[in-house]
Amino acid sequence: MQGTNVQRTKDGAPRASIKDVAQRAGVSPQTVSRVANGYVHVRPEKREKVLAAMKELGYRPNSAARNLKSGRFRSLGVVTFNITTLGNERTLEAVAEAGAAAGYTTTLIPVADPTRVSVTGAFGRLEEQAVDGIILIMSAEFGSPDDYALTAGLPLVIVDSTATAEHTLVDTDQEQGARIAMQHLLDLGHTRIAHVAGPLKSFSARRREDAYAHVLQEHGLHAPTLHRGDWTAASGRAAGREILAESPRPTAVFAANDQMALGVMHAAHEAGLRIPEDLSVIGFDDSEDSDSYWPALTTVHQNFDVVGQRATELLIAMIDGDPLPDNPLIPTRLVVRDSTGPAPALT
Repeated sequence: MQGTNVQRTKDGAPRASIKDVAQRAGVSPQTVSRVANGYVHVRPEKREKVLAAMKELGYRPNSAARNLKSGRFRSLGVVTFNITTLGNERTLEAVAEAGAAAGYTTTLIPVADPTRVSVTGAFGRLEEQAVDGIILIMSAEFGSPDDYALTAGLPLVIVDSTATAEHTLVDTDQEQGARIAMQHLLDLGHTRIAHVAGPLKSFSARRREDAYAHVLQEHGLHAPTLHRGDWTAASGRAAGREILAESPRPTAVFAANDQMALGVMHAAHEAGLRIPEDLSVIGFDDSEDSDSYWPALTTVHQNFDVVGQRATELLIAMIDGDPLPDNPLIPTRLVVRDSTGPAPALT
């Protein structure tokens, strides 16, 4: 019995796949993908066999027959682990807008479970749809850097990745953002500063956490017990309750995102504390409603639009074979509002 996911042509016949073409031509699916995408490093005899098999089977990725000769389909693929987070949502919007402005469509493959198998499957689906290159918004770890080379030769740009990966990377300067947050609190006289970190598998959370610890160490300050959340306000509220029960109680909290900062503020209000007179709170992201928190939240602004645009520009340059521009980390900026103030007298 044929599965319900078999792609069909308009007249109902099964649509030929890359595997069908590979079998007919006697080559690997990778070779078919490279021929379809115009890569030059394919032996002429193999290329001719693949093109002949494509013609015989009526294989047309995305029905883009006119692009088979040049291998250009004017299509970008995006793989992401979580489309609901603020950063990923804004980055995706920026990628789609920048791609459209350059004449490309964008195909999104969300991956619910960040594993090597699921990411490999997402890359394979994008190959079937004949994208010209892939952007991987990798907000969580799924394997070693060697596992990223799963795109069968397609250009790849990684967003929010470990700085040790040997690939083209684009990211916010997470360390710089955490440092300006911490320096702001230090300038206000705070020396007992707690941190609500993000999930352990999150690269950005780990970089912010490391910067927090380094700043305290550089100033000869003791790091309170680390509290970890899952980016939600509920986890921030639970962490806030734990922080406020410590003795001596911290005078400031640096939360790894705005939602967890909101939860910390909720816990402080429950405990009858005034913000910022009794406790200063600072977040990270500058979410759209952070200026409506009670009080308005001091936070670190990330330029997600610039990250998405830069990733798209780099990918298109790779597709075109153009020299890649310098790719520095995207800087952040501090947005000072009402949730931070001078440290209260130590007790």
